[in-house]
Amino acid sequence: MLVPFENLPDSSRVWIYQANRSFTTEELEEIQSRLDQFVTQWTAHGADLQAGYLIKYKRFIILALDQEKNAATGCSIDASVHFIQQLEKEFNVDLLDKMNVSYKQGEFIAYKTLSDFRKMAKEKAVSSKTIVFNNLVNNKAEFLSDWEVPASESWHKRFVS
Repeated sequence: MLVPFENLPDSSRVWIYQANRSFTTEELEEIQSRLDQFVTQWTAHGADLQAGYLIKYKRFIILALDQEKNAATGCSIDASVHFIQQLEKEFNVDLLDKMNVSYKQGEFIAYKTLSDFRKMAKEKAVSSKTIVFNNLVNNKAEFLSDWEVPASESWHKRFVS
């Protein structure tokens, strides 16, 4: 069951998929349509899942699930990963590689490999104040408070001084 993201409880589990590039307006419309369809039909052992999504900065897909109603199962999580893999193929985009970092450069969202980000930190091209996206947050409350933070407040802090 599709629920607007803002109506989901803060305890809702989240999965964040970052794209290696921005989506075009046309791609966003198609992706939103497919997300609507997927989330509406998403189930766990035949039970409807109350879930929603956000697309932020034309680059991040945030899938959220109210686990108090019905929890995700291995099969339902597999279904969501399969859905994301289909988006990757159809839109020629990388959404599942966790070894990349997204951060803000002014209003621009930059995307680098972890090794490039580490190199940039050594060269002081990014700092502890650089706004990064902590895609390891677990629930909606953490997403709202700890997703978009200075590098010093996330796992990225090990690379910056």
